Amino acid sequence: MKYILGIITGIFLTGMVGMNMLNGEKTEESVINNILPQIIEPVDLNKGFEFAGEKMPDNFDTKERLDRELSVNAYWHSSTLLNIKAANRYFPVIESILKANNIPDDFKYLAVAESNLRNVSSPASAKGFWQFRKLAAKEMGLEVNSEVDERYHVEKATEAACKYLKKLHKRFGNWTNAAAAYNVGPTNFSRILEKQGEGSFYDLNLNDETSRYVFRLIAMKEIMSTPDKFGFYLDTYEKYPPLGAYKNVTVDKSVPSWGDFAKEHNITYRMLKIYNPWLRDTKLTVINNTYQVKIPKLS
Repeated sequence: MKYILGIITGIFLTGMVGMNMLNGEKTEESVINNILPQIIEPVDLNKGFEFAGEKMPDNFDTKERLDRELSVNAYWHSSTLLNIKAANRYFPVIESILKANNIPDDFKYLAVAESNLRNVSSPASAKGFWQFRKLAAKEMGLEVNSEVDERYHVEKATEAACKYLKKLHKRFGNWTNAAAAYNVGPTNFSRILEKQGEGSFYDLNLNDETSRYVFRLIAMKEIMSTPDKFGFYLDTYEKYPPLGAYKNVTVDKSVPSWGDFAKEHNITYRMLKIYNPWLRDTKLTVINNTYQVKIPKLS
């Protein structure tokens, strides 16, 4: 009798364990579905897209190329999130300069594509928000040397980018081609157009980076202008604020030590460099020149 009761008890316990495991799986799945809802909806690729007021051709090739860039940048969360935060600080500065130079507002996304809105340096020695190489920077009027590198000066570099984009637009006939030429270089782009017998970026067979370039601009525009559609929910306080108020101090004499200069103006060396990243040395040699140095105002 005890043997039979033991068998029955064992069967009962085994059944209970199995039911608990099954219920556990269902509960876990339910929890996952509740915690991680699908909040990113596919973009309607048939709605029509444009860059700088110029329509993207509506065909399967352009849609799939754009779809790739939307997917890559929407799910590259850390980079895109930081771009959205940084845009709150830098887009107003860039937008005003683009507008003053009659450059389409969409070109602010070129700075995102080039540098993620950071004063970075590439392996090819292109530097700053707009990734100018040394020769091109000097041709556009920027000062570049061991002590001063205006490629890191957001306002002046943006002015130089406007000047360069105007030249590219004049040479290649539209803003889309100008953007592609910015990436691959005007000489290379001109050669490619001639060899392939085409007149539009969209119809060219290009290297992977340049082939994706304009589509990345369009994708970043779509994501950053409507971030909530892609699962990026940020309150204003979570974005980087504009740099605080500052005054411009005219420097027309050599500065033996920026550290001493900072102390004289009651700021730290770190703050001096944050407001003036174009100052590339610990000193400045001035010969027949003047500079405007930003000094943050004390609160």
